[in-house]
Amino acid sequence: MADEMMVKELEEVVVRFSGDSGDGMQLAGNIFSNVSATVGNDICTFPDYPADIRAPQGSLTGVSGFQVHVGASKIFTPGDHCHVLVAMNPAALKTQIKFCKPQGLVLTDSDSFGEKDLEKAQFKTGNPFEELGIKQQVLEVPISSMCKESLKDSGLDNKATLRCKNMFALGLVCWLFNRNLSAAEKMLNEKFAKKPEIAAANIKVLNDGYNYGANTHASTSTYKIESKTPKAAGLYTDINGNKATSYGLIAAAEKAGLELYLGSYPITPATDILHELAKHKSMGVKTVQCEDEIAGCASAVGAAFAGDLAVTTTSGPGVCLKSEAMNLAVIAELPLVVINVQRGGPSTGMPTKSEQTDLLQALYGRNGESPMPVIAATSPTNCFDAAYMAAKIALEHMTPVVLLTDAFIANGSAAWKLPDLDEYPAIKPPYVTPEMAETWTPFQRNEKSGARYWAVPGTEGFMHRIGGLEKSNETGVISTEPENHQKMTLLRQAKIEKIADSIPKLEVQGDTDADLLVVGWGGTYGHLYSAVEHMRKNGKKVGLAHFQYINPLPKNTAEVLKKYKKIVVAEQNLGQFAGYLRMKVPGLNISQFNQVKGQPFVTRELVEAFTKLLEE
Repeated sequence: MADEMMVKELEEVVVRFSGDSGDGMQLAGNIFSNVSATVGNDICTFPDYPADIRAPQGSLTGVSGFQVHVGASKIFTPGDHCHVLVAMNPAALKTQIKFCKPQGLVLTDSDSFGEKDLEKAQFKTGNPFEELGIKQQVLEVPISSMCKESLKDSGLDNKATLRCKNMFALGLVCWLFNRNLSAAEKMLNEKFAKKPEIAAANIKVLNDGYNYGANTHASTSTYKIESKTPKAAGLYTDINGNKATSYGLIAAAEKAGLELYLGSYPITPATDILHELAKHKSMGVKTVQCEDEIAGCASAVGAAFAGDLAVTTTSGPGVCLKSEAMNLAVIAELPLVVINVQRGGPSTGMPTKSEQTDLLQALYGRNGESPMPVIAATSPTNCFDAAYMAAKIALEHMTPVVLLTDAFIANGSAAWKLPDLDEYPAIKPPYVTPEMAETWTPFQRNEKSGARYWAVPGTEGFMHRIGGLEKSNETGVISTEPENHQKMTLLRQAKIEKIADSIPKLEVQGDTDADLLVVGWGGTYGHLYSAVEHMRKNGKKVGLAHFQYINPLPKNTAEVLKKYKKIVVAEQNLGQFAGYLRMKVPGLNISQFNQVKGQPFVTRELVEAFTKLLEE
């Protein structure tokens, strides 16, 4: 019957699923994203959930949300506001309605809006829509009772039955946007492969939700989003940043001909990297869940000494604990990738929220002169490339490398074309050669890169010791000589600076002769790019310089930045990168746009702030 209705074509749509943290909103959002990606749409998602393992049911603090932006053309952000808000209970409605456009559609489970439910969400009247002044179209559907009716003969108890109500809402949303359910059914069968009765129940409810929309004409029209951007030939899927990071590490190990070792300790929001890598033992991946953060990093340093591509994963609080072991890798000059999936701080802070507040920690958060390359991923899909390059730099320059991602891009997803590894650069660690055996010393260096040669234990003729005490550059034995320490400190610093010779130059997107240059780094790329493009379409001369390589900076950084009279550095901290640039490139006229809310930037707010700067 959907075919008989008016079908309107849209360029884009934003859907936000919200409910209790146990209502399956993350699963519903992920499936809708995957369904959209498989038909050729571009997507960008934003999972937003509480830190509580299970907050009190129906409470305002326990609301879990998942926002997905679907577009006919390239999408860079999850959207400022949604066109469709799914609110499974009064608490979700109360906390999430602010994200819904005035002309949007609100879909609720009317069975969950009883008197007690309203009290839990601190409503004062029996009409939450009137109390909140909701002007949007509201579609009240008895989702819970429809689920019970759908599964009355399934043999499932009431609790298991109601766990399927997220699929009813998803089915209704899929009907609204003319989505075929086959991809969703496939995902459910895979997720519940060991519980086929649960898979069957979810699939039945999913279809019943779809049919409810079709049979009741729940909306006066349905919508479609036809892909308009030609896509390169290849296989596509949707992928989140943590999974892309995992795949990038596996690809780097494969390219380098090494086994991959991960020493880690669970911490939000980085744990999914450990979970993902643990699935790939057949590809030479070794994962160890250690007793604490220190052991995770220390074991990775040992794996690096033994000849593996060594990785440790964590978030900001874990980096505090790992810093001594990271410094061991600095002074021993061993290849190590340290991945910090940034979250809200300080201390335990806001574990499930996103920030960019660990930049200075990555650059300077260790004792002594301990230079370390720092790379920042810019999007969920870019996490693959960033992880690959972090591993390449670590292995070729014999140094620990910090890879910064954040909760937003780690948990968010986007459409991704599976890469061809033949297109990625080779990874060639500076191994010792048999010819070097007679004259080799532990800190003998490659003249071009400054990296010390890698003598993997067991290589005949290259027995040696390393440790955390300073060593003689000439002999490799412990040394406290002043001149030697000065020399070794400078050699370690010079080695990091030489990495600038092998990283891409800084490029400006948009207007290269801009009146205002927007500068960003890391996971804010999508929002900054969208804001700049919006302003350019409205006649403003604006450019964007977005940094992925933080230390060392691209060689042409000063040359590029000094061309612009007005520069604004936008970041989700109180100005860490702005201060870093002022130190590295003195004399710049830098303004700052800073937010520390635990939420992504809002494109509209960026446009307003940048426009105001242009007019000053």
